[in-house]
Amino acid sequence: MDSIQEFMDTCNSAGNTFTSTTTNNNTTLAAGTSGSSSSPSTTSSSRYENQKRRDWNTFGQYLKNHRPPLSLSRCSGAHVLEFLRYLDQFGKTKVHTPICPFYGHPNPPAPCPCPLRQAWGSLDALIGRLRAAFEENGGKPEANPFGARAVRLYLREVRDLQSKARGISYEKKKRKRPPPQNHHHHQQQQQQQQQSSIGIGVGVGVGVVVPHHHHHMPPPGARTTHQ
Repeated sequence: MDSIQEFMDTCNSAGNTFTSTTTNNNTTLAAGTSGSSSSPSTTSSSRYENQKRRDWNTFGQYLKNHRPPLSLSRCSGAHVLEFLRYLDQFGKTKVHTPICPFYGHPNPPAPCPCPLRQAWGSLDALIGRLRAAFEENGGKPEANPFGARAVRLYLREVRDLQSKARGISYEKKKRKRPPPQNHHHHQQQQQQQQQSSIGIGVGVGVGVVVPHHHHHMPPPGARTTHQ
């Protein structure tokens, strides 16, 4: 399927951008371009929408060429997995096998016979756009085949496998929270306030508390003797 080949060539291009034009029921994809007069945010949104629409058309073309032909209403998560595995033959990402001497090496010093696969990032982005396009074209969220649990597990498996095989991490970097300003100074102020409170309490106690001498009062009627 030539259109799929061109589709995957675009998937592996820089930035993973996807745009296409449809001619005579064949989908041809090419790298996206942005208008010089558009603002960056508008251009980015427009590019994403174009990518999503072309991806949707390409998947529809895949369903038409499926044997037997498959309608979208009968498409399930299993068919989406079949589509993703089919795309692997057009991949350009080297995924080392465990027996390869370069397994886990991010920059192999020499070529090896390990297979080429679709990069996890490309597949993950593609599924995200197709999932959104499905609902925008009238599909119900609960019936979205691109959001099926099997598809999520497959993408996670591909991510983990490629991460180990290529020696790279796909984990999102957590933003480090900046340390609170004057935190140490604030602690010192608290300690000083506590010490001051203790000092004030002691001072008040010394000034107020007067030692009491306990005098035994004689019982009523008893004679008192003055010394």
